[in-house]
Amino acid sequence: MIRAALSRWKPAILAGLALVGLVPAGALAVEKKPVSLAEDNWAPSEDDSWLFDVRSGQYRLGDGVRGYQTPQGVCVDLGDVVLALDLAVRVDKKLRRATGWVFDERRSLTIDRDAGDVRAGSQSFRLGPTTIRDTQAGWCVDLDSLNIWLGVPLTADMSNAVLRIDSKDKLPFQLAAERRARAGGIRPEVQFDLASLPQTARPYQAWATPSVDVVASAGVVSDKRGGSYVQGRYEIFAAGEVLGQSFDARLSSDNGGVPDSLRMRLYRTDPQGRLLGPLKATHYAVGDVSLLSTGIVASSAPGRGAVLTNRPIERPDAFDKTTFRGDLPAGWDAELYRNGQLLAFTNPNGDGRYEFIDVPLQYGANRFEIVLYGPQGQIRREIKQVQVGMDSIPPQQTWYWAGIAQENADLIEFGNQRRGAFRRGWRGSAGIERGLDTRTSAAAYFHSLLIENVRYNYGELALRRSIGPTLLEVGGSYADTSRGGGGGVAARASWLAAFGETYVRADAMRGWGGFVSDRFINNINGLYSISLDQSVKLGQTVLPLHFDVRQVERRSGIESLEASARASASFRALTFTGQLDWSRTKVPIGPDPPDNLTASLLANARIGRVRVRGEARFALSGDNGDTRMALVGEWAGKGDAEWRAELGYDRGLDRARVGVGYTRRFNKLQLTGFGEVASDGSVAASLALAFSFGPKPSGGWRVSSEKLASRGQVIADVWMDDNGDGIRQPGEAALPGVPLTAGNAYVDSATDKDGRGTIDGLEPFRPVLIGIDAGSLPDPYVQPALPGVVVSPRPGVATRVALPMAAAGEIEGVLRRDGGNPIEGLGVELVDAEGRVRATTISEFDGYFLFEGVAYGRYMVRLGKASAAALRLDGVFAIAAVPGKATPRVRLGTLVLKPLRRDVALQDEASDSHGARGPPGGGDGPR
Repeated sequence: MIRAALSRWKPAILAGLALVGLVPAGALAVEKKPVSLAEDNWAPSEDDSWLFDVRSGQYRLGDGVRGYQTPQGVCVDLGDVVLALDLAVRVDKKLRRATGWVFDERRSLTIDRDAGDVRAGSQSFRLGPTTIRDTQAGWCVDLDSLNIWLGVPLTADMSNAVLRIDSKDKLPFQLAAERRARAGGIRPEVQFDLASLPQTARPYQAWATPSVDVVASAGVVSDKRGGSYVQGRYEIFAAGEVLGQSFDARLSSDNGGVPDSLRMRLYRTDPQGRLLGPLKATHYAVGDVSLLSTGIVASSAPGRGAVLTNRPIERPDAFDKTTFRGDLPAGWDAELYRNGQLLAFTNPNGDGRYEFIDVPLQYGANRFEIVLYGPQGQIRREIKQVQVGMDSIPPQQTWYWAGIAQENADLIEFGNQRRGAFRRGWRGSAGIERGLDTRTSAAAYFHSLLIENVRYNYGELALRRSIGPTLLEVGGSYADTSRGGGGGVAARASWLAAFGETYVRADAMRGWGGFVSDRFINNINGLYSISLDQSVKLGQTVLPLHFDVRQVERRSGIESLEASARASASFRALTFTGQLDWSRTKVPIGPDPPDNLTASLLANARIGRVRVRGEARFALSGDNGDTRMALVGEWAGKGDAEWRAELGYDRGLDRARVGVGYTRRFNKLQLTGFGEVASDGSVAASLALAFSFGPKPSGGWRVSSEKLASRGQVIADVWMDDNGDGIRQPGEAALPGVPLTAGNAYVDSATDKDGRGTIDGLEPFRPVLIGIDAGSLPDPYVQPALPGVVVSPRPGVATRVALPMAAAGEIEGVLRRDGGNPIEGLGVELVDAEGRVRATTISEFDGYFLFEGVAYGRYMVRLGKASAAALRLDGVFAIAAVPGKATPRVRLGTLVLKPLRRDVALQDEASDSHGARGPPGGGDGPR
């Protein structure tokens, strides 16, 4: 097999070497020259020839290295090694010299055969009589000597025809291979229909031991204004299953280490809508929940209560705005991006949450990214996709939503909680939305709210219509007055539009008769706004611009006008957003207050190894706030260490501060120390600890620095499926060192000695394909028996998947036209028994094609439809191939393809059939 491949590839390999200058062009005719005998009377022959794969860990390098078995050991072709390892070395056979450098410009390499010596860096070596042998391909260098010259341990695995590189430090070609693998992993080359792939679901259990995330800190503060004190805080988050339901709980303390609140939730989520039988719910929850927001009456509010809905999981509450809310422990920061534009930055509020409320949406695709930064250098990203347009209106579908909660109250509270005077009572909302056609939908809601200690009941209607590249919603609401809770009516109209790169948003709300709601508070009876987003291209840079104007009217006669302008830009490693905010207020009695003007700047940058985040706010006029600035720099230290530096200034406190932190990441935990000093003499120091722990599937516990409770986990079992039944039998061996994949994301995970691998950090309730990186397997003749398994992870618990491996073979053939000419560049597909395309390849210059690493089973080889049409060939050709133990290498022989008939070529491509049949041409089958 190796000799056949060598004889077939030899002309192409030599031509490639000549093109890159590693051998002279005349080497293409070297086969005609005699090869002299070495001093040991050994001469190269095909019986001693090898064609090695070069592998470094899980990566395959180059296109093969030719070599020979000699009496002294193995020699390999120097030119092939140079290409495989991407070395800066030039081989000049005419001058009998090789010069260049190896992996580092300071490590030069010179091989002078006439002088009989080699210089590698600062070392010199003498050439022995059999160190370099002349072969038809070029210089065949003794492998042991080459290892010393290059400083790389190359080991010949003769049983698998592989040259293995085992280096403790990652070399440049290894790092390049990893970058290419990561790029290939995130590049959406192939779109999979996840529904057509094997599925695995974790059954809900009466009890599943939860995983737990812990963040704890202790500090000492000496504040010139607030005095000296010692503080300690902790946040504990747990997620698991009980009574066949998912549950999570978050316990947080105050600065004294005393439990402050305990949030708990019992829930189930199913994006497919298979909950509660005929209700077809996608989500229900009891405990700490968030309620629905609507355009006129209700805003999203957290509290203890219950919710039930069949709305899509990622569906925003309102069509023109959305709200993001989540838990944010003390010391964490959060940033919000939309389509790459930095919109907002926030610190945790008094309840330990981050909130981005009523974030405007643009017509079309809205990609939001919430980036959370932890005090120990942690970075967590949450991606939300929101589509606004005609497609966001579901035709002939009905969605419902119902919930009740006590606003801003945790399920279990400790001590004297923060209780405001107003709006802390029970509230409820229920609604239904119906898609009338592909462009129109209608919605009706009922609300009962407690506002300023007064109960209001509401009815609300909304009608939405898509008109060309615009979306219009009009609505109205009526407030019940039977219980003396005010009353009145309100109306609203909102319009979103997209004209090329210009996005327009207009909104108008008006209340009459003393109408009060979450949207109409503080005596507001009129809200009017318009905004414009435009991207301007300056050379290679795109500058997103945003302008908006907002007018607020109050029943007291006070009117305010607000305007803002925002610009965002990205220059290589720098992203920033600058904003100007202006406001003017008119009062019915007395002089008007002065205008307010503020400027703010949010920035992210990478300067060398340092990542910098900055926020600044400047009060330019008026009395709307003090000047504040903060700058944070983070960079990696030695090993798994990180540094953090902070600079800040607060004009209101007349104080500047500087702080330095150090984080050390271990396999089990993260430890951080932080110190800060202020210009007024205040000092502070803290020590923080973060870790997670959860159950092992085989029993016991595991501790990790990764978040186990808030993210999904998958445990994959990989073994050699000898009998091909997909079930591991007692005698079937586990496979260690198998690299795993999770969708299009790069996963640094492989199986252990028991054939078990763990993938953490998966997005909960989002289907993901768990599989094996077949292209990086150390043994090309053992391949995955399945394309992967689709799972929908749940937070805090691990889903088990089975990934059997099977022995692999090869399928080869030669494609020729009916007239006898070989077909070059024709796409060929390998289809498994379930109709899935498992591999693709392209025929070579002589019509030869090869599928390597094909797991044993039944397959169909067919032509790529687009490629066949481009070459005017009959695209319905297909032939069966069954690699197995008896015939691991399936030779299909010469396959003769007929040209596409003219009458077929004129038909619509959509009517093409894909039926499998034997080779066309009567008796011209494989031969």
